[in-house]
Amino acid sequence: MVKKFGILQYFNENNVAVFSSQSIFIKVALILNKIFYSSKYFDIRFLGIVYYVVFLPAIHLLTRALVEPARKIRSYVIALLIVIVFADASFTLYFNSFFAEPGMLICTLYAFSAVILLARGRYSKRWRLITLFFISVILIITSKQQNTPLALSFGVASIGLFFLPNLKKYEKVALVGGIMAVLASGAVTYGLINKEFNEVNQYQSFTHGALMETGDPSKKIEAEGINQQFALMREQNYYAKTYDTVDPNSKYVKDNLIKKYNFGWIAVYYAKNPRQFINLLDVATKDIMITQIKAVGNYTKDSGKKAGAQLTFFTGFSSFAGAFFPGKYAFLCLLSLVLVMVYGVSFYIDLKKGQAFGIMRFFLVLGLITICVFVPIVSIIEDRDADLAKHLFMVPVCLDLIFIMLIADILNHQLWLPANDGGDDDE
Repeated sequence: MVKKFGILQYFNENNVAVFSSQSIFIKVALILNKIFYSSKYFDIRFLGIVYYVVFLPAIHLLTRALVEPARKIRSYVIALLIVIVFADASFTLYFNSFFAEPGMLICTLYAFSAVILLARGRYSKRWRLITLFFISVILIITSKQQNTPLALSFGVASIGLFFLPNLKKYEKVALVGGIMAVLASGAVTYGLINKEFNEVNQYQSFTHGALMETGDPSKKIEAEGINQQFALMREQNYYAKTYDTVDPNSKYVKDNLIKKYNFGWIAVYYAKNPRQFINLLDVATKDIMITQIKAVGNYTKDSGKKAGAQLTFFTGFSSFAGAFFPGKYAFLCLLSLVLVMVYGVSFYIDLKKGQAFGIMRFFLVLGLITICVFVPIVSIIEDRDADLAKHLFMVPVCLDLIFIMLIADILNHQLWLPANDGGDDDE
């Protein structure tokens, strides 16, 4: 890994403007870097510090949300599980990088914790948690273009907020405004996707998607109006390291492939080749719990480690989950259905009793489950089978949160029972 970079050191004639909320974290890190280190060179560890400063309160808030109201042995067990899962090095290694995943992880922890604390009624000034939830969600969606579909999922999770007790009219209006802001952030982020990125994604979703998991793709793509000679581009990257079968940026490719290969073409193609699509989804599912991206090394050049060597310290949970999670999309769908049904029971019980806890928790789980089910589909259609650990990052985060909450609910005897309202309100 490289830890030092020049600050505007060289002119970049290929610079492409990217809209991302991640720039907030980077700019704060740059300010700290210039104050304490250098105005010429940027040490990426300052970015790691910025992420860590906002990460630790997120862990605290999540722990508080899941262990309350009791402070017993089981509370320490839950806290330990949270540390083992979310302080796993496969997550924290992202902090010293320019990937958008750290911000996504941190903001997801904040959003999840805010809803659970609201559901418990533990804060008298709940507008703070509502604001935290919507700001966190908007930061997640705007962190990178692939997250635009998440606006719908978090919109589902937001429905539970309307079941907060004693909700005033202006608060309902504010909630509607928050949901509209979430949906608008998704639309704006999608609209600001650069043309070059679109073409790169289209090209690689073809070479690493439509041409993959099939014996002879030439006849299949020709049947859908694309010249069968493009089948020779199987597994070819847009920015190839060696020889290119054809120049991806050439006018010929743009006219005969990019302009024809759109969402409509993809939908028709996979509808006619469902087995190939299912195979691609299975490929994606095998990588779902592998959160440590394999394309990047974790050591500096002067460490003596081989290029690409990766850290194994404190990666026990991610290694276990990555090794034993079934690599079948059908299993993921079945697991998602079971989790929704489990929390659907508490939804029904609390709906009959007029209590908010089970209802809000259900809509939160439902929203996160839609991420788990649909992100692999979107990743295969839009982003192909390359860099799946990054593209599927939100899936393991959501599954981990649900699993830990399930364990906490069982230990606290709150899975199908109302939450204990004991304790003092916090400001």
